[in-house]
Amino acid sequence: MALLWDLLAAAGAGMLGAMGMGGGGILVIYLTLALGTPQLEAQGMNLLFFLPCAVISMIINGKRKLVDWKQALWIALGGLPAALLGIWLAGWLESKWLSWIFAGFLAVVGLKELFAKQE
Repeated sequence: MALLWDLLAAAGAGMLGAMGMGGGGILVIYLTLALGTPQLEAQGMNLLFFLPCAVISMIINGKRKLVDWKQALWIALGGLPAALLGIWLAGWLESKWLSWIFAGFLAVVGLKELFAKQE
């Protein structure tokens, strides 16, 4: 039964991630709350899970001409130093603070989406 829940969580996270809706949030929540995985380890597994999903999504959306490659390059160049800073901070902070920061981030993003104007 546990394997079924694992597969459902991974499938849900993969589908949401492929649509650009942050499936990693689902995966981290499942890993920490349902399986008791430490926050830092759950975030690391989420990043590993994200890589193949991102590559597949980039290929499909690139073929559909939905990716502005020049803008994506600039975003990636800006994201790299931020990712390195995040890695350093995650290793420095206690697990409980990582959990609170993650929860706060999800709450802010959720509220933003809830009250965003529809286009």
